[in-house]
Amino acid sequence: MGQRKFFGTDGIRGKVGESAIHPEFVTKLGWAAGKVLAGHGTNKVLIGKDTRISGYMLESALEAGLSAAGINIGLLGPMPTPAIAYLTKTFRSEAGIVISASHNPYYDNGIKFFSADGYKLDDDIELAIESMLEEPMTCVASNKLGKASRINDAAGRYIEFCKGSFPSDLSLKGLKIVVDCAHGATYHIAPNVLSELGADVIEIGTSPDGLNINDNVGATSMKATVDKVLETGADMGFALDGDGDRIMLVDHLGNVLDGDQILYIVARDALKSGRLSGGVVGTLMSNLGLEVGLSKLGIPFARSAVGDRYVMELLQQKGWAIGGENSGHILNLNLASTGDGIVAGLQVITAMLRAGMSLHELSGGFEIFPQSLINVRYDDSSGNPLDSDEVKIAAKEAESALGKAGRVLLRKSGTEPLIRVMVESDDESLSLKWAEFIADAVRKVAN
Repeated sequence: MGQRKFFGTDGIRGKVGESAIHPEFVTKLGWAAGKVLAGHGTNKVLIGKDTRISGYMLESALEAGLSAAGINIGLLGPMPTPAIAYLTKTFRSEAGIVISASHNPYYDNGIKFFSADGYKLDDDIELAIESMLEEPMTCVASNKLGKASRINDAAGRYIEFCKGSFPSDLSLKGLKIVVDCAHGATYHIAPNVLSELGADVIEIGTSPDGLNINDNVGATSMKATVDKVLETGADMGFALDGDGDRIMLVDHLGNVLDGDQILYIVARDALKSGRLSGGVVGTLMSNLGLEVGLSKLGIPFARSAVGDRYVMELLQQKGWAIGGENSGHILNLNLASTGDGIVAGLQVITAMLRAGMSLHELSGGFEIFPQSLINVRYDDSSGNPLDSDEVKIAAKEAESALGKAGRVLLRKSGTEPLIRVMVESDDESLSLKWAEFIADAVRKVAN
C-alpha cells in the first residue's frame, strides 16, 4: 500500500481550504473510510467535532462520503476527543471520527479516527484508507445509502463517564476550581462534571463562537487561568485544550503544573493505593526530573517517541497503564482508552483529597531539571545535519560533560525543516551552555 501520504501521527491535519482539509477531499476521505470500514463489517460510524467554524462544513462532507459508501452515521455535535472515543465504544459503533485540530488556531482543522474499542485505528486500516483514496469515488444504490441521525444524549453520557472515574466516597464540596475550556469542545462538559461532583466552579473559555478556540485561553495559554485563580482565590485551576485531551493545572499560588508533574502525582498516588501496574511511560521530551523522581519511588520509567500514539504503543507493549507527555496528554488505561484532560484532572484531585494536601503541597516530590531548547533551521535539500560527524561529536562531548546529571536530545521536527536541540541538567547555566554548543555545530553543518 506504500507510504502514508495524508495520515500523520495524529490523523490528518492542516489549514482549512488547503490540501487535505478541503470539502472535496474530505468527502472522498469519508467515502474511502466507509468502503474500508464496510469491508470490516462496519454498519455505523460516529462523528464528533470541536467548536471551530469549519467543523460544520467538514462534518457535512464526511457525512456525504460515508453515506455514499453505505455507512450509517451518528452525529454527536461538539464533543471532546476522549468523549468520542468513549462513545464509539459504548454505542457499539465500529469507528468514531473526530473533527479537530486540538490546540491549533481556529483556521486549522483535522480528522482522526477511533476504532470500535476506543483506540486509534490500526496502521493497516489507515493505510487501506489511503489506498482507497486512489480509487474513483462511487455511490451505492439509493436503497443502500447510509442514514444520519443525531445523538442527543451524548453530552450527558460522557459527563456520567467522567464522574464515574472519580471515587464515590469522595466529594469536591468545599473546593473552588477555575475551569478554562479554551472555548473548545469541553465548554459544556467540564464545568458540569466538576459542579455535579460538588465543586464551586468558576468558568472561563466557555463561550465558543467558532473563531476563538485556543485564543489566549486554555492549556496552551496559561495566563488567563493563572490570573483567574489568583483573582478569585480559587484552590486550583483546570486548563484544557481545544479538544479536551490535554490538561495543565494551576495551584492556589498561581504556579503552573505541566504534564510531567501531573504524571508524577497520578503515578505516586496509584503506587500508594496499590493500583499501579508496572511502571510509567513518558516521551523523549519528558523532563529528566520526572525520571529521577519516579526512580526514587521505585517506579520503572520508559521513554517513547514524542506523541501520545507512541506512548500508547509502549504502554500496550509493556502491559502498563499510566503514561503521558509534558504537554498535558495523560493516559490511564485503567480508566480511559485515550488521553482525557477531565479524567486526568480528577485523578489529581483524588490524590489531593486522599493525602489531605493542597495542590501546591502535593506538587513537591521531584525537582524539574532546567531545560534549554534551541531550534536550528536547515536546508532540507542538503541532507540531515544529525547525520554529520561534527554534530555527533558535539553531542557526545556534551553528554560526557553532563554525565548522569544531564541529558541531550537531538531530533528533527516532523512539520518543518528544524533541528531541535534540547539539553537538560541540574544546573541551568550548563543546560544553556551545552545547548548553544551543539546548536553551533548544527548551524555550521546546516549553512
